[in-house]
Amino acid sequence: MQLLAKYSFLILLSLFISCDDDANANSKNETKTNDDLSNIVEIAQGNDDLSVLVQALVKADLVGTVQDAKDITVFAPTNAAFTRFLGTLTGISSLDDFDTAEEIALLKNVLLNHVVSGAAASTALSTTYTSTLATGPNDAPISLYINTADGVVLNGVSTVVIADVVGSNGIVHVVNEVIGLPTVVTFALADATNFSSLVAALTRADQPAFATILSGTENSPFTVFAPVNAAFTNLLNSNDSWNGLADVPGALLTAVLQHHVIAGGNVRSSALSDGLVTPNTLEGDALTVNMPGTNGAAANLVDGSGNADIEVIVLDVQAINGVIHAINKVLIPNTTN
Repeated sequence: MQLLAKYSFLILLSLFISCDDDANANSKNETKTNDDLSNIVEIAQGNDDLSVLVQALVKADLVGTVQDAKDITVFAPTNAAFTRFLGTLTGISSLDDFDTAEEIALLKNVLLNHVVSGAAASTALSTTYTSTLATGPNDAPISLYINTADGVVLNGVSTVVIADVVGSNGIVHVVNEVIGLPTVVTFALADATNFSSLVAALTRADQPAFATILSGTENSPFTVFAPVNAAFTNLLNSNDSWNGLADVPGALLTAVLQHHVIAGGNVRSSALSDGLVTPNTLEGDALTVNMPGTNGAAANLVDGSGNADIEVIVLDVQAINGVIHAINKVLIPNTTN
């Protein structure tokens, strides 16, 4: 399963959508020594279609950070991408509207969400989660989901359109959309290979507005134990009268989904320990952690019904409003209380 490659270092599929001039420029760069190459800021300054990115770096006081960094990968949004992104922000129409310290801090974090440690050429990119230099709750590094099934798509919203612009301190890949700060819902939607069943359950018409709740900040941060698609298949197979998700009674489905969410805490793997009893889930029952887990998993969870074979198979997918841990089975609450 693609998601289950735990935090393999940033590896990506080749994508060469560049004009002849870009190809020639890269060819020339390859013959230069590292000292002869432009740094990443200079590369952006030399590309008219990245002028808004340069202005944003200046506004957020990140020019020195980016040009002095060593071995980084930058996903650089085009001017058109920034125009679309700014249009989605309340009260913001241009970079000049970022006035307060809070607004500038937001801009800085968005820009850092495009920067990854390690210089990764297109031949080293593949489907995985990695960490950016942006930070979320408790200064935890925010994750980036890279999908190479059809080109290179980042968090399901931004595509690499020019790859492998080599600089003295890293590599630039130009992208067609700004990669906004992700919520836990962002990752569920982006990773359909593993979470499409979870999304279908969360968005079923008779369910609470889970997508809205988990996209917001009220009662955040959230810790979500997210079952992969195979977990839902196993759940449906456990009841002969269930032929699909639509057959699960609404109240039961609500309780089950709520049993996967802890509100008000960003519980990362570093906080897990053997025998730990978590805060109560939204459903009301707590979970118990057993470490190490079975079959090489970092941990097992004991759900409200006492099932102890739920393996935590991916850890610490960090969003701006919470953290996701993928699990191999659906958690069942105590249905007798």
